[in-house]
Amino acid sequence: MPHCEVGKNNKINIFYRTYGGGPVKVLLIIGLAGTHDSWLPQVKGLTGTEHPNDGALVIGNDLGNGIEVCAFDNRGVGRSSVPTKKSSYSTKRMAKDAIAVLDHLGWKEAHVFGHSMGGMIACKVAALVPNRVRSLALLNVTGGGYQCIPRIDRKTLSVALRFVRAKTPEERAAVDLDTHFSEEYLGERVGAITRRVLLYQEYVKAISSSGMQSPHGLDGQLHACWHHKVTEEDIDSMRSAGFLVSVIHGRHDIIAQIRHARALAERLHPFSRMVDLPGGHLIIRERMEEVNQALLDLVRASEMKTSPQDWTNLSMRPTSGWIRTRLSLKANTEGENQESSKKLQTSQSRTSTDVGDSVDPLLDRVA
Repeated sequence: MPHCEVGKNNKINIFYRTYGGGPVKVLLIIGLAGTHDSWLPQVKGLTGTEHPNDGALVIGNDLGNGIEVCAFDNRGVGRSSVPTKKSSYSTKRMAKDAIAVLDHLGWKEAHVFGHSMGGMIACKVAALVPNRVRSLALLNVTGGGYQCIPRIDRKTLSVALRFVRAKTPEERAAVDLDTHFSEEYLGERVGAITRRVLLYQEYVKAISSSGMQSPHGLDGQLHACWHHKVTEEDIDSMRSAGFLVSVIHGRHDIIAQIRHARALAERLHPFSRMVDLPGGHLIIRERMEEVNQALLDLVRASEMKTSPQDWTNLSMRPTSGWIRTRLSLKANTEGENQESSKKLQTSQSRTSTDVGDSVDPLLDRVA
């Protein structure tokens, strides 16, 4: 199985798989407790196949998109290494894992897409190596830290408590459904049963097959999310590169609140587009067709070098209050200075000391 080795001293093995083939490269970064195969709906939507290459002959691209995709397991989950120390987990460290995978594959550039915690990692990738990012998609993401706190109500608190206490595949599957999907989606009927029943069976089978995530891995990834922050330096780095961004979010997400995603999209204006879909946290599964179309739109717009002004659907944010105040103050000061100068030329009664005394307070106000 393909692995990428990261680090010199405490080496970490990152498990990855590639799909499809072509000149356009896409790196998929999954979220908390997720594994690479969580991206399979997008893998098929982008490449036309769910069959991994795994060093074999690349399977033909049924859709003719000419796209090769790589999805991998983050440190702490799946078939990748599980460090035992929390200090081994941060979104910056995990971004360096992702960059190491790019290096291992020989990909100089890639479209970088991340879901939830994977979106946080994708932001760090884009900030660290902006020249290697063709475009950026952030799905159900927040800015980390306090923004990781879910919507506070009785249901969400119950879900959070059940998530922490889940010890068996059955318990984990039940809470994952309430975490990942909207109530409307789970209530839909698929033949004689509801989608909840169908997905529960699928989740129990998958978790039983792969095993429960290690406590070290779960604690470490939670630690990384809580300490994540998108700094102004990160934003400047991403904006300076000029790549297009899609922020895609389910409006019924109880984990990552959509207002935080919208705020991040606004910080990345004019390079960003906000895609607001009906759905929960695992929007990549619940609304896969709309998500796949949004991702293909992003890839095509980037490859066609669409301008940010033609891409964004966000209006310019008004100038912040302190900037407006400072500009207004500066304008008033300049007007007062000009008036003082005129008075100096026309009045014989005022001395230069008087004028200096009247201007100094104005300069103090501008400083």
